[in-house]
Amino acid sequence: MTTTYALDIQGLRITLPNTARPVLHGVDLTVAAGETVALVGESGSGKTLTSRSALRLLPPGALVEGTVAVGGDDVLAMNAERVTALRTGTAAMIFQDPRAAINPLRRIGDFLTEGVVLPKVMSRPDATARATELLHAVGVEESILDKYPGQVSGGMLQRVMIAGALMGDPSLLLADEPTTALDVTTQAEVVALLARLQQRFGTGLLFVTHDLDLAAALSDRVYVMYAGRIVESGPANGLFAHPRHPYTAALLASTPRLDAPAGRLPAIDGLPPDLRTELTGCPFAPRCRQATEVCDRQEPDLRSIPDRPGHRAACHHSDHLKGFEASKAIEGPEGPEGRAADV
Repeated sequence: MTTTYALDIQGLRITLPNTARPVLHGVDLTVAAGETVALVGESGSGKTLTSRSALRLLPPGALVEGTVAVGGDDVLAMNAERVTALRTGTAAMIFQDPRAAINPLRRIGDFLTEGVVLPKVMSRPDATARATELLHAVGVEESILDKYPGQVSGGMLQRVMIAGALMGDPSLLLADEPTTALDVTTQAEVVALLARLQQRFGTGLLFVTHDLDLAAALSDRVYVMYAGRIVESGPANGLFAHPRHPYTAALLASTPRLDAPAGRLPAIDGLPPDLRTELTGCPFAPRCRQATEVCDRQEPDLRSIPDRPGHRAACHHSDHLKGFEASKAIEGPEGPEGRAADV
């Protein structure tokens, strides 16, 4: 039997005008019904573009290859009418900044209902009743329907956006950095709310974030992106406890900790590769303390880790990173300026 995923991306390549190489390079990613999957990586790694491809929210002039299926239907092959139905029913997105995504000149009630009223998915009374039900589910009173966005807090507005995303009863929810603009306390409340709603409605959730702690706490599986590629994927607990790609280990080592010694925060040296240049070899090699000559010559395939079911990594030396200490991903084997010898 074949599994119908809430989201199934296979071989996705996206090339933009004036770029020398694809901004997404052969991305494979799945989200099962009722599953929470985190997509993590630095800014510019391709996380947002990957998630937006599920709604076909792609930049003008983009050349797209591969397949993006939501509920078994190929999004890239849909006509305009089916894309509209997709965006108002099957899939929905929670954007990073609710104040940028919600029209400040319209009442919150209009924001919640017009997405299903205008395409005649629901009547206005039914849409208002549904909006009231969902506002209660996210802990907001229906009196907010008559208010304008500027009259409520950022945390409350993010709850409104979550309610709005659920209006069409989607089978797939895309959350693009939904807590970045919030304070820590509100962030925790929103994350807990997403987890409860995801369990209650059985929705597949793709959670895009650069916060590894959030990803570990919320997700069942994790995909790690770098330079438009998936460089590591697997069950959340195993991937973060035993990373098998130096980039994942470097991200973990760069995470601020309360018990860390005082001084400069650890960071990954260098910058991600420029989209205007061609790549040779592993894209992370110039920043990797474990890189050898083969890394400079040949790009590694994303392959299974034999001793860890469901765990894959795109690294020539993943077999040698078993038991790898994350701090070495930043400090290197020979101190801060060291680089590994050929293995």
